[in-house]
Amino acid sequence: MLCFKIIIVGDTNVGKSCLLLQFTDLRFKNTHDTTIGIGFGSREIRVMDQNVNLHIWDTAGQESFRSLTRSFYRGAIGGILVFDVTSRQSFQGLVQWYEKIQSYACDEIELIIVGNKTDLEEQRQVSQKEGMQFAKQYNFEYFETSAKTGLNVNQVFENLSCKILQKVNSGEIDPCKNYGIQLSKKAKLAKQECKIQNTKQDKQKNNTCC
Repeated sequence: MLCFKIIIVGDTNVGKSCLLLQFTDLRFKNTHDTTIGIGFGSREIRVMDQNVNLHIWDTAGQESFRSLTRSFYRGAIGGILVFDVTSRQSFQGLVQWYEKIQSYACDEIELIIVGNKTDLEEQRQVSQKEGMQFAKQYNFEYFETSAKTGLNVNQVFENLSCKILQKVNSGEIDPCKNYGIQLSKKAKLAKQECKIQNTKQDKQKNNTCC
């Protein structure tokens, strides 16, 4: 089984931790403590007829903690850039977060733009059209979600995983070389056994008389 490291980034209070909790635990907390440093969750999903384990890191949005999270960009093979549809400031902050990902993450990272808190439609400051235009500018997929109701939350992670897996299957990403993709213990053992079998077969061929 493949393990993908996914990071969730965005300004504070856009709902990053709530998205993570909704995806991993299928629940929502009305009162949620601000993430200090790094939050973590994991969940196994099935995409393209393959089981994938997602290791998801929720990076703190506060400026004072951004320097502490730089090392966590490294090794991420998937990223979710989140803004709050009721906050234009968080939408404008996406550019800065994208620049940080470019600086610290690997070149192969797949990204998705997410406009969260659609359950607060009456307070919306950023239209769906604006979000889609921004995503299109960078050639990213765009989703609008509600961590409260669960709207499109699974779809975000499934779509991102599918894009990464497509690259793995096409050979664009080598899971054995890329730091952001790890093999499970079972898969590692199977790979080691395969190498041993191949080595034995090679020796047998070399010892065979012509």
